[in-house]
Amino acid sequence: MGLLVELQKRIPDGWFLRRFLPAALFVLVATVGGGQLGQHHWDDLALARERIAGALPVSGGTGTHALASLVLYAVAVVGAAFAVPVAARAIGALASGAWPWWLMPLGRRLTAWRVRRWAHPEEIGKEAVRARAAGSPLHADRLDARRARTGTTEPRCPTWSGDRFRATEARVRAETGRDVAGEWATLLLTAPDASRTALSEARDAYDAACEALAWSAALTLLGPWWWPAAPAGAVLWLHSWLSLRGAVRSLCTTAEAAFAGQRMGG
Repeated sequence: MGLLVELQKRIPDGWFLRRFLPAALFVLVATVGGGQLGQHHWDDLALARERIAGALPVSGGTGTHALASLVLYAVAVVGAAFAVPVAARAIGALASGAWPWWLMPLGRRLTAWRVRRWAHPEEIGKEAVRARAAGSPLHADRLDARRARTGTTEPRCPTWSGDRFRATEARVRAETGRDVAGEWATLLLTAPDASRTALSEARDAYDAACEALAWSAALTLLGPWWWPAAPAGAVLWLHSWLSLRGAVRSLCTTAEAAFAGQRMGG
């Protein structure tokens, strides 16, 4: 416990709470659940306590075996804490529509699928009105929710986030003549403190959602060895996906406001 307290003093809170602690929990679940309990004893708490106690210091001092186990555990935790941001950056790039060339065949298929499913928000609204008049309020509510998250232009990217980012870039270019991607660093350096803080928080929320998606994938992949990890990963994925959409909206809105504010201030 003293080691954790000392680490929290020396490590930034964002890194400690968002990366170190989830990594410690994941390695513990993978070691005990996947490596010790397995599928046949997935809910055997007594066995879990026994295996954890076997790796902890014994009375009279810390044994060589216990010390080696703790060192291996710490190495695994630090490795996971550094690996997840790398995976999160890849997820963030895919979510933003910046797909590598070797994934573009899949990206084109996803874009075509999204185009086939797309309908103009006005048409979706009319369908919702018809559904409500026909006595299907639940179906109408679902259509209203779909209308709220559907863009007014046909999809051009494999992901909703990519279309949202590009729509924001187009609006900023039309209103201010500036390029969001090319002038993002300049904006952070020249914007007022309030705008800079809002932009940093919005981007941090986007990065945190991408990291949560990476953790959800890791938990789901642990399912074949310990099945409770799979539904936990699915629940975390749903929450992370909703958080990502909210972070994208916030980031786009904040960026538009910041560029517009600079134009008015200039």
